[in-house]
Amino acid sequence: MLISGRCHCGNISFQLDWKTDPTEIPARACTCTFCTRHGGVWTSCPTGSLTVTVRHAEQVSRYAFGTCTADFHICTRCGVVPVVTSEIDGKLYAVVNVNTFENVEPSLLRRSSATLDEESGEERLERRQRNWIADVTYTARGA
Repeated sequence: MLISGRCHCGNISFQLDWKTDPTEIPARACTCTFCTRHGGVWTSCPTGSLTVTVRHAEQVSRYAFGTCTADFHICTRCGVVPVVTSEIDGKLYAVVNVNTFENVEPSLLRRSSATLDEESGEERLERRQRNWIADVTYTARGA
């Protein structure tokens, strides 16, 4: 299944190749204040591949907070956060925001909340390596 997503203005877009035909897509609403305030509901397919395309790199802000181990890619034109990346041991991992999907039936989304406050930095990176998308291509035009 090929899932398309983008920020509101289309500056940040992605194609997620979900390698299997999902009967449901996990959609985790992080309970941290950033995700709560930005409507971040995240999913990943560890066996899938993700292509992120940014039309105007100068209109993307990367925000890292807390452990500073992940970058939230915020479009400065429309304010939407469609993707989060984390570089671990020189490899890029990512999750995508289901609220930015364009071609997925909402009934496929299995929504739940996730509280990650108690994780150590090491546990967080290990979880990302296990559960986040590991085949990520990120292309940004402009500067």
